[in-house]
Amino acid sequence: MAHGEVVPTHPTGLANWNPSVGPTGSEDHPLTTSQLELLDDVIREAERFTGLRFSAYLGDLGANTAASAESLLDGLGPDAPYAVLLAVSPGQRVVEVVTGPEAARRVSDRAARLAVLGVVSACTDGDIGGALVTGVRHRTTG
Repeated sequence: MAHGEVVPTHPTGLANWNPSVGPTGSEDHPLTTSQLELLDDVIREAERFTGLRFSAYLGDLGANTAASAESLLDGLGPDAPYAVLLAVSPGQRVVEVVTGPEAARRVSDRAARLAVLGVVSACTDGDIGGALVTGVRHRTTG
């Protein structure tokens, strides 16, 4: 997967993915403090394990979700070539995984697809925080 290439991640055909199910937090703070701490720990572990930069985004991705995800990756500046971005937009029922060119050489498309499946499964259960954690973990083990 080259820089800017987005793994096809729209969960079409997954009728059980209900975007109205989500975290128990408020709209301004959809994840609890413990969920954020766990996500931070998992990202730090993934970065230490792989030497890559991991980033997670939760929110609306606009009309062109792939372009928005690519823009978020580019926003990582000099880290972008070595970055893996997991973007989840529950309201749009979209998960995007984007990698920089150096990260793409080291993390397989299979891992990205497994990450998406794990994210969708956790979202189906209403666990958005767990979905982000699962996505990052799959990206390092697939």
